[in-house]
Amino acid sequence: MKLEVSQRLICVCLLLSCLQVESILADENGYLTPPQNVIDIIDAAPEPAVRFSPDANWMLLVDRDAMPDISDVSRRMLQLAGVRIDPVANSRFATSYDRGLTLRRRDAAPDGDRNETAHFKIPMAKNAKVSGVSWAHDSQTFAFTIVTENGQQLWLASVDQPTEPRMLTDRLNTVLGGFDWMPDAKHVLCQLVPEGRGKEPVQNRAPTGPNIQESYGNKSPTRTYQDLLTNADDENLFEHYATTQLAVIGLDGKARKIGEPQIFASVNPSPDGESILVTTVQRPFSYLMTYRSFPRKIQCWGLDGSLQFTVADVPMDENIPIEGVRTGPRNVDWKSGEPATLVWAEALDGGDPNVEAEHRDRIMTLSAPFNTEPIPLLKVEHRSFGVSYMADPSVIVTTEYDRDRRWIRSLMHNLKSPGETPTVLMDRSIRDRYGDPGSIAMVPDETGHYVARQDGGYIYRLGAGASPKGNLPFVDRQDLTTLETERLWRCAEGTYESPTRIVSSSESTKPTIVTSKETPTTPTNYYLRDLNDDSVKALTAFADPTPQIRGIKKQLVTYERADGVPLSATLYLPADYQEGTRLPLIVWAYPREFNDAKTAGQISGSPSRFTRMRSITHLTLLTQGYAIMDAATMPVIGDPETMNDTFIEQIVDAAQAAIDKAAEMGVADPNRVGVGGHSYGAFMTANLLAHCDLFKAGVARSGAFNRTLTPFGFQSERRAFWDAKDIYMAISPFMHADKVNEPLLLIHGENDNNSGTFPLQSKRMYQAVKGNGGTVRLVMLPYESHGYRARQSVLHTQAEMINWFDTYVKNASNVESTVTSGSE
Repeated sequence: MKLEVSQRLICVCLLLSCLQVESILADENGYLTPPQNVIDIIDAAPEPAVRFSPDANWMLLVDRDAMPDISDVSRRMLQLAGVRIDPVANSRFATSYDRGLTLRRRDAAPDGDRNETAHFKIPMAKNAKVSGVSWAHDSQTFAFTIVTENGQQLWLASVDQPTEPRMLTDRLNTVLGGFDWMPDAKHVLCQLVPEGRGKEPVQNRAPTGPNIQESYGNKSPTRTYQDLLTNADDENLFEHYATTQLAVIGLDGKARKIGEPQIFASVNPSPDGESILVTTVQRPFSYLMTYRSFPRKIQCWGLDGSLQFTVADVPMDENIPIEGVRTGPRNVDWKSGEPATLVWAEALDGGDPNVEAEHRDRIMTLSAPFNTEPIPLLKVEHRSFGVSYMADPSVIVTTEYDRDRRWIRSLMHNLKSPGETPTVLMDRSIRDRYGDPGSIAMVPDETGHYVARQDGGYIYRLGAGASPKGNLPFVDRQDLTTLETERLWRCAEGTYESPTRIVSSSESTKPTIVTSKETPTTPTNYYLRDLNDDSVKALTAFADPTPQIRGIKKQLVTYERADGVPLSATLYLPADYQEGTRLPLIVWAYPREFNDAKTAGQISGSPSRFTRMRSITHLTLLTQGYAIMDAATMPVIGDPETMNDTFIEQIVDAAQAAIDKAAEMGVADPNRVGVGGHSYGAFMTANLLAHCDLFKAGVARSGAFNRTLTPFGFQSERRAFWDAKDIYMAISPFMHADKVNEPLLLIHGENDNNSGTFPLQSKRMYQAVKGNGGTVRLVMLPYESHGYRARQSVLHTQAEMINWFDTYVKNASNVESTVTSGSE
């Protein structure tokens, strides 16, 4: 006799309650906690962060907490104009802080006596909340900010007297900006809470009228943003907290005001220290866009606040095509190597990438005293992505992006010879990792503005070194005349060692560099390498924070999709794995777009990196007996205009290939496979459950599932919904919720501010799957954003993932046999 449906569901629920491995319990607040071994791993304090001085002679060791408490995350926060504001600190809202600073000479023993003269603990209040650290470009002074119950303080300390820091101000405001070093490295340019600002504006308890928005025929295709202004009260609050007083403060604490209080989006001193480039936000504000798109003025001021020159009076960023730019000056900055010269880009195609144009941009310049017309420097064939400078200020490098081919190119121009053909320094697909020549090593000059590190006719390149064996970072020296490169150093296989900076160099010798080095079983530590004699000196000796997971095995595996596209993943196996055992498998991935199969098949990442388990990582599933195919490549290949037309077919084929590879290796049970992802990976997860039967269950965190709610594009999709309705519908898992016939766990932060991934997306996906009779669970985490930070939220997420996969993947056969059982 067959059981009634209700009886069968009762049996399933009873079974699920019995399938929990180790106890997953709720604490007194209702949050779940995972098994204790997972708690111990996640709670482990991370190693200190290291902040080197520009000359690399000093290191600041920055102590960090593993996770904040929910009480830190749930503090009052204002969500205004795309900014999350801490009204107490007058700063961007932060969920965690650094906890201490230690200054150490580079030549000090890494594990020596902490009381020696080369090792200084910076004195500060107990449990101080350090919100930022910055070195002066002369390496003699560093500044740090501390959040208190009364605001935000700016402190300064010198390497000569590190144990005697001085507080420069307790009125620092970093809502939209922060602080910057003046060219003399003896003064700080910062934004302060205006004197006499008064109390926060009182919001009207009763509305004064409707909130109205209107448009009269102007096209304004904008991406979907969150934390926007919604009414006049919001406007007043934003203006109250974002308005600041610009000031210069000396090392002695004496402050000099500059101009009147305004909303400063950015401020930047000229190399000679006589002018300041300011961008001020103007009314009217928008309820559809963030403050970055509000009307603004770009001007040069004198140190007395006088107006020297108006670069641009920028209107609201409306009527800009998808992937287009605004007209008029943009990317305005000072030219390195000259006292006070502005450089900026201007569109020649109306800012529209769909318009045919011989040159899309031109680069303009104007020097102090700014009393002549701007001068065109050169034209750029594709969209300008920025300008950088060589040691000789007459030699500049432009970087441009060809949207049609998804191609990036860098050209070196000699401004003394304007008719001369520029030198091509880089020309490759933006996705071509193997062809990346590395970034040009830059150094601050005596004014703090950056130029290329150059020895005669040579520059240096630091690169990730992507290769078929994984990333093998390198240091190259390039001859600017012949363009030939010399490989000075490359990371050895079996380790992951990356250059962080060049300490010294000359035209006739190889440089000395600082590297960060790690292996799968040893944490990141820093080393000084002299490339002339291959000598190596350890600079730090940080211990392993989680030695209990060192037995975990991992390897880079390669395989092919059915259409021949090369794929890869990092295969992880538990520490106690027995050869020949087939384990339940988790495939964790994030789709990426490519123009061609050649670049799509390139290996990224490294199997030699230190295995870490922090925060909401899915790697904790290794401690519960799973194999994991991590960062399994899910390439979506095709013409940039239409690649999403085959999104579903491509991710399904890639998922099948990943499972087949793990099964072929004998480590995975192909009948017990789960899938998971975060953000766009969550979108992928829901689509895989809807369009194939490869997986027993899925976990989708912070995803977007209905693409009609992101109608003006998403990820690399260039078409608006009205230009590709069928595609938007076809790849929206919400539209196929009736096909999601495997259990789906949805997790989302209630305060997610990521563009497109509104919390509503998960709520409606849950309703859709539930309404169609699917098995689905929705977990909304209070006060959390796109990623989850509070300890309680993190541990709850860990417990949910373990519980879900244990129930529906590891013990899948038990669930299925109960549901399909037909006899009493």
